[in-house]
Amino acid sequence: YQYLRKYKRGEDLDRFLFNPETIEGTEKECLKLLLEFCGRHNPSWTELSNFTHFLNFQLSKCEKSIFCSQVVGRDFQGF
Repeated sequence: YQYLRKYKRGEDLDRFLFNPETIEGTEKECLKLLLEFCGRHNPSWTELSNFTHFLNFQLSKCEKSIFCSQVVGRDFQGF
C-alpha cells in the first residue's frame, strides 16, 4: 500500500524502503488504492488478496535486488 500511495502522489520510489512500523493513511484509503490498482472491475476479496500477495512478493524482491540498489541507481537512474 505504501508503494502505491507514493506512486499515485508522484513521489520518488527509488529511495523508498518499506517499513512495517510506519503506518501511513487510513484503511479506507488503502482499500480504495488496492481497488484502483488491482486491474479488475469489481474484484473479489480473493482477487484483492492475490494482488496484494503478488505485489508484496515482487516489491520485496525488488528491494533486495542489487539492480535496484542506490549504488546501481547512481549510474543507471530509473533502472
